[in-house]
Amino acid sequence: MTAPVRTRTSDELIRAEEPVLAHNYHPLPVVVARAEGAWVEDVEGRRYLDMLAGYSALNFGHRHPALIGAARDQLDRLTLTSRAFHNDRLAEFAERLAELTGQDMVLPMNTGAEAVESGIKVARKWAYDVKGVPADRATIVVAADNFHGRTTTVVGFSTDETARAGFGPFTPGFRIVPYNDLAAMEAAVDETTAAVLIEPIQGEAGVIVPDDGYLSGVRELTRRAGCLFVADEIQSGLGRTGRTLAVEHEGVVPDVVLLGKALGGGIVPVSAVVGSREVLGVLRPGEHGSTFGGNPLAAAVGTAVVELLETGEFQRRAAALGVVLRDGLTDLVGKGVVGFRSRGLWAGVDVDPAIGTGREISERLMREGILVKDTHGSTVRLAPPLTVTEDELRSALGSLAKVLAS
Repeated sequence: MTAPVRTRTSDELIRAEEPVLAHNYHPLPVVVARAEGAWVEDVEGRRYLDMLAGYSALNFGHRHPALIGAARDQLDRLTLTSRAFHNDRLAEFAERLAELTGQDMVLPMNTGAEAVESGIKVARKWAYDVKGVPADRATIVVAADNFHGRTTTVVGFSTDETARAGFGPFTPGFRIVPYNDLAAMEAAVDETTAAVLIEPIQGEAGVIVPDDGYLSGVRELTRRAGCLFVADEIQSGLGRTGRTLAVEHEGVVPDVVLLGKALGGGIVPVSAVVGSREVLGVLRPGEHGSTFGGNPLAAAVGTAVVELLETGEFQRRAAALGVVLRDGLTDLVGKGVVGFRSRGLWAGVDVDPAIGTGREISERLMREGILVKDTHGSTVRLAPPLTVTEDELRSALGSLAKVLAS
């Protein structure tokens, strides 16, 4: 008789990773084995409320039935053709995503970093073909403390030395200005500027919400200067802030929007560059591509994601529960919280450094059954699935209060 295979414990699995996985992450010591909705379970059966949602990749919770159903149906039919051939799922995905975002065209990719790289290429091509910038002279204005991915081009215009150090030389052509500073941005824009590329809300920096009027000011500045406004909505988009896109809080329509994370429903990597026909129309066959970009499985799941957002239900939930989150954090200011920033179901919480680092607070919350992740210093990010209930959200805030008081 064959002996049953013994399931390794969390500690054993964590130790097993050490010699065989590159150490590019420092995860919390929890090993997730199962998940449903806003909850995950580790290999020992301990349950945790997920208050991170895969940095917004799980906006609709774990294993949302409509998304799982779309994936299963497509798995039985067709998963990949490459873009050497057409597939029967891509047209509907592109049509509905363009309509949802108020844009004309879609360039499907896979990861958020690919969307950013693609947006950079498109902006430069537009600058040469349409604006008339001399060859190889195009510049792009970006904001300090940005996070747009981990590729060599992107980390080259990061101001985070941990992301940059040891990876040069870097791609030229980027000008970095302070975030939320229209005067500095205007001073950096000139006749060579192809685009301004910013996050409407800076996620990795600690959920930094700009002043009212900043995004509309960027839109007006780029229009006057004859350059593109490229909005990186990879974390902030698709319902997270209480609107389909965060730029909608100021009624702004960028020339190009970068999407990812939640677009794949937490099932497959799906990203996209969506934009006007004038901009995305500059691409010609052979100038850009991706073997997996726009594959039938991704298109099927992405279409199901768009369908969920078309009802407006998740945007309304994020807006309503965002008030609960904001009010709960307001009550904690002076009780271990020194400040916070929030928009919809997304918050950056600055904890009194005397109480602990962001990492230490995250570990204490993990022991209380709440999963969050730190960012810089003593800042903790909260970004629960948009399916979280009010009771679950209040319970998480109660756990945070308990940890801060202990």
